[in-house]
Amino acid sequence: MKASDETRKLFAALKRVEPSNQQGEYYLTDVPQILLSDGDTVNVYLHSDAREVSGINTRAELAEFENLIRRGTIRKLMIDAGVTFLDPSHAYVSAEAQVGRDCRIFPGVSIEGKSVIGEGCEIRSGTRITNSRLGNNVVVKDHSVVIDSEIESNCAVGPFAHLRMNTVLEEGSVVGNFVEVKKSRLGRRSKAMHLTYLGDATIGENVNIGAGTVTCNYDGKDKHPTVIEDNVRIGSDTMLVAPVRVGKGSVTAAGSVVTEDVPPDTLVAGVPAVVKKKLKSSGEN
Repeated sequence: MKASDETRKLFAALKRVEPSNQQGEYYLTDVPQILLSDGDTVNVYLHSDAREVSGINTRAELAEFENLIRRGTIRKLMIDAGVTFLDPSHAYVSAEAQVGRDCRIFPGVSIEGKSVIGEGCEIRSGTRITNSRLGNNVVVKDHSVVIDSEIESNCAVGPFAHLRMNTVLEEGSVVGNFVEVKKSRLGRRSKAMHLTYLGDATIGENVNIGAGTVTCNYDGKDKHPTVIEDNVRIGSDTMLVAPVRVGKGSVTAAGSVVTEDVPPDTLVAGVPAVVKKKLKSSGEN
């Protein structure tokens, strides 16, 4: 019998299970009898650990069972995959997650869902990673949150950073203290080190984002994109009012409010920002 046929019969039998006690509980063990009564074949298998098939009737028992699964997952990673847990009793790793060899997992880390962690990564205390993919040699510093995102190899994140909604950090990029990145791509070797919000942004290579920068992506009704091309320097406290593009090799002065596109190799400053001078071509730098 094909697996699809087995699945179909199993779910059909589950629908026929009726409560059989005063508590109104449904017993999974009624399923084999239903299948046998239909003339199907039922086989018995011996499980290697009886605790994993024990009954669960209370939330306390559910917590104990989840702890059992968690300990088994972490032990397998340490023995089979060469992962180091500094305190195995204070880490959580989903049974669906993958963690590469020579990773170091600090206390209080939670790796959830179908996350994939490459080799040689360091995940520090208080970090939560959910349904995300990390390359090799990534460092995620304390109390960072990474959800539904991708971090390529040799990147650094945090502390206290937040990546979400399909954010991508390309190889060698850095997101630092109290930086939030939402639905954005940060190019190779680009950096946003402090107190910054990057939303709906596409950022090129070798870009430096100064502290306090905000991509003002929401006009009260719709979200709009920001594009920052290669080799740009964004000064501290720059407001980028989307939709807006900053051309290759340009610089925004500290405190600028950029409301119009910035041509390549240009310095802009002011509120609103205006062109101050032409810079040496980025190709000559």
